[in-house]
Amino acid sequence: EVQLLESGGDLVQPGGSLRLSCTASGFTFSTYWMGWVRQLPGKGLEWVSSLYTRDGSSYYADSVKGRFTITRDKAKNTLYLQMDSLKPEDTTVYYCAADRYRYQPPYTYRGQGTQVTVSS
Repeated sequence: EVQLLESGGDLVQPGGSLRLSCTASGFTFSTYWMGWVRQLPGKGLEWVSSLYTRDGSSYYADSVKGRFTITRDKAKNTLYLQMDSLKPEDTTVYYCAADRYRYQPPYTYRGQGTQVTVSS
């Protein structure tokens, strides 16, 4: 059974930082595309970032480029999202996702999400 377990969401002030983690199990982590998506209020899911676990190549949405960094630890089957210079508009639920072939949604697997709130 595939499981993606996110953690790290919290309340942070504007300009602050958070690191999200996603621990994966039930599939061969090192051969998948892993990504982060977020739920826009009143809208659908927004793709945030993706990483190919085999070689670490990464991609970012324009809205987070230069502020967010996606990385992975293959030994721990864990994906990370380092979020710096956070803005109030980054507030939402963040989901970890995985797909064997796609680097953007729709993904085959998605976790339950972790809440990020950016507010003073």
